[in-house]
Amino acid sequence: QVQLVESGGGLVQAGGSLRLSCAASGRTFGTYAMGWFRQAPGKEREFVAAISRSGGDTYYANSVKGRFTISRDFAKNTVYLQMNSLKPEDTAVYYCAAKATVLPRFVGREASNYDTWGQGTQVTVSS
Repeated sequence: QVQLVESGGGLVQAGGSLRLSCAASGRTFGTYAMGWFRQAPGKEREFVAAISRSGGDTYYANSVKGRFTISRDFAKNTVYLQMNSLKPEDTAVYYCAAKATVLPRFVGREASNYDTWGQGTQVTVSS
């Protein structure tokens, strides 16, 4: 089973950018669809972005569409979340998730779609 480690979180001013990374262990990275979720204090975990195992399909929450970009690097076994034009409401703990699938175009939009989760990385956007 793959293990996930997120990094790249931090404190940034509104309008700034951050790039989150999620490093996956093992040699089966290409068999996993990947996703990013976030959870703000007192709120439920919400979907942010997802990418298929092939990397050819992506999906975004409306709240981040046009500002965030998900991508994956098969050579580095890493999935990224580039976050631009950050807003205070983007403040949350961001989690990476993986779903083993045989479907090359599957993109999971629900937390229940995913089998494995990272520990999370804090993103704080100041106004």
